[in-house]
Amino acid sequence: MKTLVICSGGLDSVSLAYVLAASGSLSRLVSFDYGQRHAKELEFAALAAERLNVPHQIIDMRRIGAALTGSALTDDIDVPDGHYAEETMKITVVPNRNAIMLSIAFGIAAAAGDEAVATAVHGGDHFIYPDCRPAFTEAFETMQRAALDGYADIRLSTPFVHQSKADIVTAGAAAGTPFADTWSCYKGGTQHCGRCGTCVERREAFHLAGVQDPTEYDDPEFWKAAISRA
Repeated sequence: MKTLVICSGGLDSVSLAYVLAASGSLSRLVSFDYGQRHAKELEFAALAAERLNVPHQIIDMRRIGAALTGSALTDDIDVPDGHYAEETMKITVVPNRNAIMLSIAFGIAAAAGDEAVATAVHGGDHFIYPDCRPAFTEAFETMQRAALDGYADIRLSTPFVHQSKADIVTAGAAAGTPFADTWSCYKGGTQHCGRCGTCVERREAFHLAGVQDPTEYDDPEFWKAAISRA
């Protein structure tokens, strides 16, 4: 099944790309520049596409992202440190981001003759990000079937939607994902900060999966205290 992967350049989506490439179903990567402060992640998406020898397209959504105000990912708002918690990490929600990206990706897939669109939403995202939950992805696929009725039959693939980030690390390792060449940190510095929610979650996932974390962090030990307080 020819599958387009929405790839941010992060651990989850790059792992998904490698898993699908290993099965022979990966057709292309599509990334989105929505004005995120950690736009350097797009460099890692491009690197993944190059290594996997598939086309890569970056969609410029910066004007749209500028209108989706109130998020620490796009506005001049500090990214919170510490383990993922609803009261702090809710500020990183970009409203309707996944719905917009998926709509564009389905259009590209239909035009390119792909049979599926895959996104790396996972179980750890559910309590903060509403457009990562199964209720959303199932409803979205139903909507897209109506939107493309008679033109294309494209399914939405969410293989990690009920899994943890540690499960993704395990699957990614089995598929040979070069984890050092993925970007998670929301702060977008020279290297991963080790303190923001995505860094803490990333470090914890490697620990739980029993896989060596090759990532260089500004603060490599912060995650232990963060999860103990969670």
